[in-house]
Amino acid sequence: MDCADLGHLVFLPRGDTALTRRSREESGLWAVVVRFNRRKSRYERQGLLVEEAALARAEQRCLADAEARRRRRARDARRRTAEDVRFAEAFAAEIQRLFPGCPNDRARAIAAHASLRGSGRVGRSAAGRALSEGAVISAVVAAVRHVDTSYDQLLMSGVHRYEARRRIAAAVEGVLMGWAEVGTDAG
Repeated sequence: MDCADLGHLVFLPRGDTALTRRSREESGLWAVVVRFNRRKSRYERQGLLVEEAALARAEQRCLADAEARRRRRARDARRRTAEDVRFAEAFAAEIQRLFPGCPNDRARAIAAHASLRGSGRVGRSAAGRALSEGAVISAVVAAVRHVDTSYDQLLMSGVHRYEARRRIAAAVEGVLMGWAEVGTDAG
């Protein structure tokens, strides 16, 4: 580290965004520390090397406005929760539009599951957030596959995923066709 003129820097582990950002702003010289993860075949950020005085100034700045940042985080969490509720309601309404025979409680359950923030499910994809027909149908198909068929039991018994999907395709299609009919009970 000394030969690279980085020996006077201290390590700041990742995790505190405000402290990291402010330390980098305060420091005249800083470096990103990464480690290669062989399992994921990529470099992952471990933290920063910053000047010790810059870290001390950044810590003071963070302490000075910690309460304001806490209040902002709480306010943002409430806002995100309200957005999530509105999005799940819109997703359920789109399910009901595409599948008028789908029971209301089932449409709400599918929407809540598919639109869970941070889940990586189809409802959180760009297409899902735009309520595209393909994304909504994919969410409904997945729900039917797991709830209304023996798909999970087939997987647990060692059947390959594509073969399990082939075996239950007719059952999924039957449920979807029943829900697509306008005259069925919408519970």
